[in-house]
Amino acid sequence: MADLDIPIIDLEPLTHGAAGGLETVAAKIGKAARETGFFYVTNHGVDPALIEQVFAAAHQLFALPTDAKMVLTKDFFRTNRGYVPMKGENLDPSKPSDLKEAFNIGLDLESDDPRILAGEPFRAINQWPDLPGWKQTVLGYFNAVWALGRTMHRAVASDLGTDPEFFEDKLDAPMATLRLLHYPPQPAVAEEGQIGAGTHTDYGNITILLPDSVGGLEVRRRDGVWLKAPTIEGAFVCNIGDCLMRWTNDVYVSTPHRVVNSSGLERYSIAFFLDPNPDAEVACLPSCLGAGETAKYAPISGSDYLKSKLDASYEPVKAAGNGGNQTD
Repeated sequence: MADLDIPIIDLEPLTHGAAGGLETVAAKIGKAARETGFFYVTNHGVDPALIEQVFAAAHQLFALPTDAKMVLTKDFFRTNRGYVPMKGENLDPSKPSDLKEAFNIGLDLESDDPRILAGEPFRAINQWPDLPGWKQTVLGYFNAVWALGRTMHRAVASDLGTDPEFFEDKLDAPMATLRLLHYPPQPAVAEEGQIGAGTHTDYGNITILLPDSVGGLEVRRRDGVWLKAPTIEGAFVCNIGDCLMRWTNDVYVSTPHRVVNSSGLERYSIAFFLDPNPDAEVACLPSCLGAGETAKYAPISGSDYLKSKLDASYEPVKAAGNGGNQTD
């Protein structure tokens, strides 16, 4: 069972449209978002067979020879798409590079898509490995968790005292990233402070994480205590990102977390980062201002906000020929 400080929320009342279901789930997500910033969700509606298939796809990809994976690194810094090699990122610049490899996709667009031709921020062509059926499986999963994220945002909006549909037109063409991750066992000869993923917060609105049974995710409570977040069968681990924290004037909390794979086993996880549309205005919701309070942050577009976060993450490691990103 998970630490009691990380609640488990049953989404069935929301996903099945039960009477009062939206309000019930909204209150639970809102409480978790204000306290730990992390929560598990069950009865989320994502097909267990699809979950099994996407894990198999991750194993298949990372088992490829290094040369075959490196072909998929084209323009990564510019597009945030494709393969990131082992130790290719550094989430905590004060520590050595992370012990993981990763693969990113976003919305799947054709090269002649008007958004790409117009140079719209964070629109790019996905890189795909030459593996039969692989693209279809991964895109199917992308679409399933994207739909889940939008459903959960109805509860978020309700909890924040606004129209449940408030986020819908801000998430219908998002800068979302699906990231497949592979962590080797923590080696005895690792550099001091080197772990699977350094301490960080996520950049977007909500992260929907699918970990395998190995575990390794750790969450830092507001009092500084680190909580282990073990895998719960059939559940996703969700957390609030920096962008949603900004939208709520820090009413919701984006919580630092890390990955320490001390299991002695290979660890795989699949993270979906739901960032808003590039042109979405990220501005304080009126309901998140108390009497006499002012917004802590100026309004900013979704694309400018994400760029500011990625630039801060990438720069320390680009100089060393590596990259940076959010990860779980």
